[in-house]
Parts: sequence; structure tokens; C-alpha cells
Amino acid sequence: MTRTIQHGGNLHEAARRYDIPYDAWLDLSTGINPHGYPVPPVPADAWRRLPDSGDGFAERAARYYGAPDAAHVLPVAGSQAAIRALPQLLRQGTVGIAPLTYGEYAPAFARAGHRVTTLDVTCSTLPDDITHAVIVNPNNPTADHLHAATLLQWHATLSQRGGTLIVDEAFADAMPAESIAAQTHRDGLVVLRSPGKFFGLAGVRAGFVLACPRLLASLDEMLGAWTVSGPARHAVSAAFADTAWQSAMRAQLAQESARLVALLRTYGFIVHSTPLFAWIADARAAQLHEALARQGVWTRFFADPASVRFGLPAAESEWARFETCLRHAMTTS
Repeated sequence: MTRTIQHGGNLHEAARRYDIPYDAWLDLSTGINPHGYPVPPVPADAWRRLPDSGDGFAERAARYYGAPDAAHVLPVAGSQAAIRALPQLLRQGTVGIAPLTYGEYAPAFARAGHRVTTLDVTCSTLPDDITHAVIVNPNNPTADHLHAATLLQWHATLSQRGGTLIVDEAFADAMPAESIAAQTHRDGLVVLRSPGKFFGLAGVRAGFVLACPRLLASLDEMLGAWTVSGPARHAVSAAFADTAWQSAMRAQLAQESARLVALLRTYGFIVHSTPLFAWIADARAAQLHEALARQGVWTRFFADPASVRFGLPAAESEWARFETCLRHAMTTS
């Protein structure tokens, strides 16, 4: 029987389980920027015409991400589409994946016939039996972050074995200095990027695969035509061009992340964070998640290890509500 993969944002499920109306919840269960990019009005042609691969969309993504050029960028319908397809394009082998990371990778590789094994990302060298490796950087949910030099060293090791390093940089926009997007001219290196997290545009379902053109051609053929809609291309292109918004948002997220970390530390939690979410592993995690849920605050709980991930509140009123509910949860659980 196939196991259902749980993700944040499953608010309708929470509303049913706790009998609290959907609109009454404070949803902190995802790492999506609550201050989404203000997309300008969509031109009428974006609705009427089929998406055109010659519209410069890949070129704009290459400039924004720092990829070698547009030939090394493939727009896709969210990185999820690539996660499902890429394992089928790689030679059969053993893929190393961290024990607690984005949950779609392991089943995707297993379905494609690969052997999936646990990868300890704290080790300086890769085990001899690893053919491919998947690194979410920074990691979701633990916020662990590997430096570019380490990743490139691992890529070199895997490349000598005829393998591939996949680096998921979905949360890297808010901390771009360690991105290895510029290195995707190297065979056997794949970087996945998504505008959904930093720009708060998860609903457009757009993503990008950065890799050598040969692999992208095979992936493009597998996924088919028109994977990213015209309105999505318009929204993401506008976000990529707005460098003033990007700079201001990085500063704002850094401040709000520091505020979230400080709040959680007042209750004795050891906090790991990125600019978009915070994560705590603690024996009190299950009780805390449950106590917050009973008050209409939805967080993401992980069983192994027992831990909770918190996204950012969107407004001062939400911060006040979260602080009140957290205080109540910590005094009653």
C-alpha cells in the first residue's frame, strides 16, 4: 500500500480534525513567504495564447538564478514535476537521502527502481556505495545548510562514479550566497529552484531545473509541452525583475526570522532556522503541536525525531495571536 506523503498547508484536514472553521486558523505549517509578491495584472494574451518557449522565460530565470545561460534552465510545473521524473532518467543505483528532509524524493527514486539509503549529511565524505545523492539546501525542515565547497566536492566524487548530485534549493532565494546554480554546466549536477517559497507564489506551480542541456532535453521530452502556464510565466517574470522588492524582502525576512527564533528560545527550545521557517526537535513537540492546534494554530509536526516546524506569521495581529497561543500551550501542556 502506498504511503500518503504529508505536507504543510493541509488546513482543511486540520479544520475537520479539530472542528474549527477553516477561516479561523492561523496557518504556520508551511515555509512559504506570507508576504507574497504583488503580481501585476495579467495581460489578456497570457490567458488566450499557448505558452511560448521563445518568450525569454528561461533567459530571465538564468539571469535571476545565476545559471550559465538559458540552455541550462528548464521551466517546469513546479519542482515536484522534476522530482517525479528525474529518477527515471538516471542510471540505476543507490541514492543517498537525508533521513529527515522533503518527503517526495525517496518514494520517487524507489518507484524508479533505485535503492534508497540514508545519507548522513554531517559526514565529510560520501559512502562508497552511493551512486546518486539528494541534498535539500537549506534542508526542509531541519534548516541544515551545506557550503558550496562541500557540495562541489561531493559532486566530483559522484561524477567519478557516473552518478548525479541533485541539490534542491527551494529555500535558497532568501540566502543566495551559497547557491551552486552557477555550477550547473557540470555534468551530473542538477539544481532545482522554485519561486514558490521566497516570492510566496506557490500557487502558480512553476519551478526550474538547472542542469546540462543533454539531461534537460531528455526531461523536457518526458514532461511534454506547455508545462508552465502563461499567467504563471507572467507572475514569475515580474517577480524576477523586481530587484528592489527582493532586496527589501530579504531584509524583512531576516528580521522576522530572528523574532521567531527569539520567541521560541524564551521557552527553552533549541531552534534551527532559515529566513522562512524555524524548527525545533524537542520531547515536548507532540504536545506543543496538539496544544496549538486546539487553539486554531496549525504547525507541521514530525514524528522522528519529534519536532515541529513553524512558518512566519503574516501580520502583527498574527504575531500577537501566536505569542498568546504559544504561551498558553506552554503553560497547559
